[in-house]
Amino acid sequence: MPSPPLVPDDGPFDVDHLKRMTMGDASLEQEVLAMFAAQASDLIEKIVKMPTNVGELTHKLRGSAEAIGAFRITDAAEWLENMLRDKSDSTEALMTLTDAVLEAREEIDGILRRS
Repeated sequence: MPSPPLVPDDGPFDVDHLKRMTMGDASLEQEVLAMFAAQASDLIEKIVKMPTNVGELTHKLRGSAEAIGAFRITDAAEWLENMLRDKSDSTEALMTLTDAVLEAREEIDGILRRS
């Protein structure tokens, strides 16, 4: 029988953080999630093309994700930023960030449909 994870995996968002940031206002939470979903989709489309300002775009995504508690995106974006700064191979970091954004988008879409 496998051991449970040391840290519970509650999905792509820290729900408590999101509730604190939206002051417990469910309609504000939905609005923020919808805006983040649109922004994250737009940014990741640009980031995967690796334009000259990819570091700025990644940093913007990281900040937005941190504000709403999407810490998987935050961590992946930080990793990509570090790889870009060090001029290292960023392929794996970029794939991880893309996956984290897709996962968050799926979760947001589900939340918004249930509302």
